[in-house]
Parts: sequence; structure tokens; C-alpha cells
Amino acid sequence: MTSLLVIIVLVLLAVALWQLTKIFDLTQVGASSDDSQVASDNDNNVQGYIMFGFLAFIYIFTIYGLLKWGNLALHTPASEHGSLVDNLMNITWVLIFIVQVITQGLLYWFSFKNRGNKDRKALFFADSNKLEAIWSIIPSVVLACLILYGLYAWNNIMFVDKDEDVIEIELYAQQFKWTARYAGQDNVLGKANVRLIEGVNTLGVDMSDPNAQDDIVVSELHIPKGKKVHFKMRSQDVLHSAYFPHFRAQMNCVPGMVTEFAFVPTYTTAEYRELPFMVEKVANINKLRAERSAELVAKGGTALDPYTFDYLLLCNKICGASHYNMQMKVVVDTPEDYKKWLSEKTTLAQDIKAAAAAEKPAEGAAPTTDTAAKVIDTVKTVVDTVKAAVAKVAMK
Repeated sequence: MTSLLVIIVLVLLAVALWQLTKIFDLTQVGASSDDSQVASDNDNNVQGYIMFGFLAFIYIFTIYGLLKWGNLALHTPASEHGSLVDNLMNITWVLIFIVQVITQGLLYWFSFKNRGNKDRKALFFADSNKLEAIWSIIPSVVLACLILYGLYAWNNIMFVDKDEDVIEIELYAQQFKWTARYAGQDNVLGKANVRLIEGVNTLGVDMSDPNAQDDIVVSELHIPKGKKVHFKMRSQDVLHSAYFPHFRAQMNCVPGMVTEFAFVPTYTTAEYRELPFMVEKVANINKLRAERSAELVAKGGTALDPYTFDYLLLCNKICGASHYNMQMKVVVDTPEDYKKWLSEKTTLAQDIKAAAAAEKPAEGAAPTTDTAAKVIDTVKTVVDTVKAAVAKVAMK
């Protein structure tokens, strides 16, 4: 209702301003005016100064944005290749900023310098080989350098040697959740197909494959610090994107194919929480949450829980109505804690056997509560019938 009232007020205000302009035009009737619609020198000067004002606005807002929201950008990367990605991004930002400052300045300066003047004629020339060479060669060289550096970074990040000691993990995407599958002791993921999805086997793992017998399926991702993790990604339904913001890693999950990405974590979750910038960031978030909680409690609501930092795996594609909720907690452990955590998990084969056993009660097992109750009721009915028959015979 409030939004509707605001819209109505804005519409009425616009109508009022429009009527005021009409009244102003009526007051000018009879006054001398220039109706030639040709810009005068004064008009050109005014427009030139307005352009300079807009240029100042662009520069001031850019600087303000850097100061105001610069701290919201991702800070220290949590993977070995993260610094390489950040360097590439920072170089790109610096180049864009420099080019923007120079080109915008020249654009508005030349527009003002060569503004209309009745005593000056515009110089026209069909082409300039010198100018064409400058604005073709320089951008080409800069872009070529950026592309070559990007390819160098991409190859360093994506290359995984067949003989390299890595941990094989599958990330399975579906609307709207993530599931992880570990390769187990043999470090080889079993084959999988969506047509094999049934019951506990929600990932469609081919249990006839010997490599699948030790696979482990979990809903919370744990990875060890200092060890390269090779992720293989599948999607069950639509296009998703596995995005690890703090590890500077992202890869699309495409239905019908397997994509991959690898990185080495450099900070455990506990270590990253203790970094000075993260401590300050968490404190600021909790301050805002405390203020919001006070408002909620005053209205009879429930206070917000304090925020604690965790690595997250997000979906970076708009994959449906609950896309915003598609995330998985990622925990970076020490190698010892990681081995301990993994050793406590049951394999998918064990989960399937346990589910099958639960569906088929063991032979000779004690009857369930419902069955026992039915037997007792039947016995009572028979006893009551016998008693009634005996009573009738005795009366005769």
C-alpha cells in the first residue's frame, strides 16, 4: 500500500511540473524570442560547460564508488592459483580505469574546444591514416597482451598431470542442491548415469562398476589444505555453474557432459577466519545483524543468529526459482582432520545395502507392535466367543 501511495504522489508531482512549464510558456507570450531553433554561441557555451559538469560527475562518482564499496570485493585468495587470477583482474581494472579517464577527458575536451561558433568553420577531412593506426594498433597490442596472459593463467590453472597426486571428487548439481562424491581408497570415481538414479542412489552411480564400490556420497564438502583437488562436475537437469569465490574457481556444469577444475587450498577454514580483514568483516556483519535483530524483536519476531564465516560452493547460473538457495558448505581441514573425517563416512554401497535391509525385515524377527496388537485382539475375540458358548450350554 505504501508503494502505491508513493507512485501516485510521484505521478501527481510529474503532472504538476508539466503544468508549471505550460504556465511558464503562457507568460512568455508576446515577448521577443528566437524561434529559429539554431543554436547560438551562448547555447553552445552553456552546453559545453554542462558537458564538463557531467565529466566531473563521472570522475567523482567513480572515486566515491571505490572508496565506498571497495572493501566489499573479495580479499585474500584461498588457493594457490588465486593470486594469479587476482593479478590478471587487477591489471584489467587498472587498464580500464586509465583508458576511461583518458578517453572521457579527451572526448569532452575536444567537444568543448570545437563547440559551435559563428565566426569559425568546422574542418572536415575524409580520413586520417595516422589516427586510424593509433586507435587500431594500440588497443590490439594491449588486448593481445591481456589474452596471452589470460591463456598462460588458464593453462597453469587447468592443467592436471595424469601422474600427479590429486584427490578425485565429483560435484553433482541439481535443482537446487549440490552433492559431492569422493572416489574412495582407489581414488577412481565409478561410472554414473542419470538413468540409474533410484532410491538411495540419487547420483545414478553404476554399482556394477568395481571402482564405484568405495565411493562416498556426502552433502558437505571437506577438502584438505595443501593438496590438489580435482573436481569433476555433472548436472542432472539444467545448466549450473560451480562457483568457489574464495578459491577463485568456477566451472559450468552442463547436462550430458563432465567438466573439470582443480585447485590447491592454502588456508584451512579456521585459519581464514583468523585473517585480520575477515575478523573485521565478520564483526561489521554481526553489528548490522544485531541492529536488525533489535528491530525484529521489537516487532515480536525472532533475532538473527550471529554470522560465522564459512567457505561456500555456489551456483553462478540462474537455474530456477530457488537458485539463490543453491549452496554447499565447504570445509578446508588439515590433512589429518580430513583423513579422520573421511574415514568416518560410509560408502554408497553400504548405504544401498542398509536401505535394502530396512525394506525387508529379517526372517524370524519379532513381530512389530502393530502385528502383536492384532494377534492380541484376535485371541481376545476367540476367548470371548468360547466363554459365551460355554455359558449357553450351562444354562441348558
